[in-house]
Amino acid sequence: MIGTILNVITVAIGSALGLMIGDRLPKNTQTSVITGLGLVTLVVGIDNAMLSGNIIIPLISVVLGVIIGEAVNIQKGLDNFASWLQAWVAKRSQPGQEGDFDSARERFINGFVTASLVFCIGPLTFVGSIQDGISGNYQLLAIKAVLDGFAALAFAASLGIGVSFSIVTIIVIQGGLALVGYLAGNIMTDDMINEMSSAGGLLLIGLSLILLDIKHPRMANYLPALVIAPLIVAVGRWLGIDVYPNF
Repeated sequence: MIGTILNVITVAIGSALGLMIGDRLPKNTQTSVITGLGLVTLVVGIDNAMLSGNIIIPLISVVLGVIIGEAVNIQKGLDNFASWLQAWVAKRSQPGQEGDFDSARERFINGFVTASLVFCIGPLTFVGSIQDGISGNYQLLAIKAVLDGFAALAFAASLGIGVSFSIVTIIVIQGGLALVGYLAGNIMTDDMINEMSSAGGLLLIGLSLILLDIKHPRMANYLPALVIAPLIVAVGRWLGIDVYPNF
């Protein structure tokens, strides 16, 4: 859990610094920063997606994952949680002031959901957290913590205080994965982690479309793909099916 704690600290610091300089940045600069982050997210997503040894696995994972996600409506649940957080913060930080509540609510939700997805989807999250749980080696999460700290600064400067509350998601996701690693031991093979990371890469590509203001898919509804991808590998191996045939 040391790696997760480090990640929470760096995101908190980065968010605080971003909030301090955010109002000093012109609107055009804030938009350009988000576009830059979108471009980086796109490149990282493509790089992660290429980790798959059989692209059909993340393809099936994403399709089945979004069907499940849309049925459960994970995006709505995450939005509702972000909305509740925003109302809770507004009630305590600005008592008696309504302001432009709808605009503030939308900005908070956007910041929280976007930062949560960026910080919690990717190979460093999965590999690092599971490795931390299995052996206590948090080197990968320490690297991720530094990267997330700078990203949090940029996000918070443009998207506001909602970004800082992504630490809740980091604690739940990374802490949960570390616990899974501790309990599961060496059950997660390299192939399973690679396919999970590849599916995560496709989700990052979708997230980059939001940051680049090209399209606004409900990316949270794709999250079940991250569970389905390694399951396909595990089930295939258990049934004796070669999931990596020579095409």
